[in-house]
Order: sequence, then structure tokens, then C-alpha cells
Amino acid sequence: MAKNNPSDGSATNASRNTLANVISCLSDYDPDALPVPDAQAIIRQFIQPINAVEKIALRSALDRVLAADIVSPINVPSHDNSAMDGYALHGNDLSKDQDVKLKVIGTAYAGRAFDGAVNSGECVRIMTGAVMPAQCDTVIPQEFVRDASDTGMTIPAGAVKTGDNRRLKGEDLKAGTPALQKGKILRPADLGLLASLGIGEVPVQRRLRVAFFSTGDELRSIGETLDEGCVYDSNRYTLHGMLTRLGCDVVDMGVIKDDPDVLEAAFRTACENADAIITSGGVSVGEADYTKQMMAQLGDVGFWKIGMRPGRPMAFGKIASNGKEAYLFGLPGNPVAVMVTFYFLARQALLHMMGASAVEAPPLLRVVSQAAIRKRPGRTEYQRGILSRNSDGIQQVRITGSQGSGVLRSMSEANCMVVLEHDRAEVKAGDLVDVILFDGLV
Repeated sequence: MAKNNPSDGSATNASRNTLANVISCLSDYDPDALPVPDAQAIIRQFIQPINAVEKIALRSALDRVLAADIVSPINVPSHDNSAMDGYALHGNDLSKDQDVKLKVIGTAYAGRAFDGAVNSGECVRIMTGAVMPAQCDTVIPQEFVRDASDTGMTIPAGAVKTGDNRRLKGEDLKAGTPALQKGKILRPADLGLLASLGIGEVPVQRRLRVAFFSTGDELRSIGETLDEGCVYDSNRYTLHGMLTRLGCDVVDMGVIKDDPDVLEAAFRTACENADAIITSGGVSVGEADYTKQMMAQLGDVGFWKIGMRPGRPMAFGKIASNGKEAYLFGLPGNPVAVMVTFYFLARQALLHMMGASAVEAPPLLRVVSQAAIRKRPGRTEYQRGILSRNSDGIQQVRITGSQGSGVLRSMSEANCMVVLEHDRAEVKAGDLVDVILFDGLV
């Protein structure tokens, strides 16, 4: 394990970092047995955000990363207003001990204020969102009053307190205070907040451009004849889906054969046209080593055997071609291993490249395991699970059967990943385990 987790440094210092320099911050570094936290730390330190900003219309800003702080130009709300339909009145007129009769002298509507004076013993019928009359500080909901008419109503003793049901000017946001911070991934509520401030355009980080391809002579694209010993390439479709959900611009380069010249051309094209490159296949022991040779030839790349299951082999680093650079994630070839390594090693790095401020992994839930799960210490395991509730309403999880790294059906059936930490051993039925919901990842 790392004694020193590399911390984020300045962009200038980071630009001088080589992968070897970053790795030197870790004690007991072993590329043939690298714990998941160490791999995550190396990637986090080596990656730097892109620095390109564009200004776009608010309607187009969903899921984009905010490139600058947004300061509120106005107070929200802009006036004291009523939180509900009722009657605006003077708090001094209220009594805890006896009913109070007030005279109704007018009505305040949302968008059409009541401009007259409201004296003691008087009130104004008021609608939700309407500006509070200048002399009033309290609203009683219409369902709390008795004997209501166009000219008067009665407030029961102790029905409300002074100041109730009044929303104050600037209660949500005061003019000049931060509304949203740089690095925020804009969600629907954020778009509504910006609209409430009258902001129609926002500065965002440009979309991250990611090129990806699969390697292997045995792979066929959909529509091609499936020869004996060949398989259809599923990895490009899962990668396309995961990258699209993440908000990337994707460049699908297809299936690249195990040919040195073809591979080099693919890597160079990807490098010259994208910020990051993701490959699947070609990094395992025993496979044709053209891919590994090409990665090493073109840049600063490390090859790891990570203490995780599935997804042990991985390459990571940066390659260059004709003055352009791109980060490289060489993922395993098995379909489930591709998804697991993407989710737990590549995903946070890509978010960091996008300039997102919150790039921590989704939160873990602690739930009961319905059955025993085989596990040996010394590696982190990510098993596909189905989270549900038992008859008592207690959350529980069961794995989806065979956990082979080629069983993609198990990922389709699952709604969560069961995360079994590095040092954990066998799980017994009834033990607590950590799970991450797919909704937090995809």
C-alpha cells in the first residue's frame, strides 16, 4: 500500500512529471502486483485537466463541466414574498390567548403587488409568490382561518407566529455571492438555478475527446461473417455507451488487427485527434505483443498487473505523435474486465481531465450478503450483484451467478457491483459487504 498518496500539484510541476516520477512517490511499487488504490493514485497524479473553455446556451449545458464560478447578479428571491396562499398581516396583531378578527383590504397576486398601506387590524389576501406588502411580516395559510369573506376573517389563537410563511429577499441567494463553483457538473437543478438568476449562457469546459478501438485478429464487427474461432466485438459498444454517459465526444476507430504498421497508424491517428485513447485487448501475458510494443514505442507507458478481479492487466500512460499528446488507457480484452477497469480506474481520470471538481468514486452502501461469496485476500474483487429488499425491508445483495470476466450477461442482469476489498477473505451468508449502485456509475 502507498505510504504517500501523491497529491495534486501545480500544472507547471505536473507537466514535468514522468510516469516514473509519479511512481517514485509510492513505496513498495510492484508493477506485477499493484493494489487498486495505488493504481488510482498514480493515474490521479499523472492526469491533468484540459484547459479549453467555450460559452454555450443554458439549454445545452446539461452534464457539462462549469469552467468558472457563477456569482449571483441578483437577490433570489428579489423581494420578500409569500410562501403560500393566505393572508399577509402584522405579527403584532397576533395573540396566543384569543382569536383575532382582521379586516381584508385588498389582494396581492404573484406579479401584481398590493401597493396600499396596511394598518394594524388589517390584512391582505395574498397568493403564493406575491410580494409582501411593505408593512406586513407574517402570512397565515388560508386553511387556518375561520369566517373568511371578502371583507374580513378570524385567526384562531396561536395559529401562527410572527414571521411565519414569509420568504425573505435574498433567502436563496444574495447578489454578489457564489451560486455555483467552477468544476461543477451541471445537473437539471443547476440549470434551473442559473435560469432563476437570468443567466442564459454559461462558460463550460470543452467536451473531452476520446478515441477508442479494439485489437485482435479474432474480432469481427456487427454485420461481418463470424468465422470459426471469431467473436463479435462487444467492447466498443460498452465503451461507446460508458463514454457517452460520461459526456465525452467519442471517436470509434473500429477493430484494429494485430499488425504493427496498422497498429502504429491507429495509435498515431488517435493521438493526433483526441485527448485520451482507450484500447481493449493486447495487454495480457501471452497475447500478441504488438500492442504493448507500440504503446512503449510511442510514449511514456507503464504496464501493470493490478491486484483486482476482473481486470488484472492494464497499460497506462501518455503517447505522442507529430507534436500531439494523448493519455492512454490500455484495458484488458474480456468484456466484463473492460467495464470494471473503466469504471474503477479510467472513469475518475476522465472526469479529472474534464475539469470536474468532484471526482471521487460513488458512495459505497453497506448491505447484507444473501449467500457466501468466495474471495481470497490479496486483490480487490468487483462482483456483479443484484440489490433488493427482503420481507423485512432490509437491503440485501446476491451475486449474479458465474463471475467469469467474459460473462457480459451478468453485467446486464446486475444493478450494482459488490466491492470486496484487498485484504478481505471469504464472505459468509449474513455478512455485511460494500456495494456501488450502477446508477452512481452510469
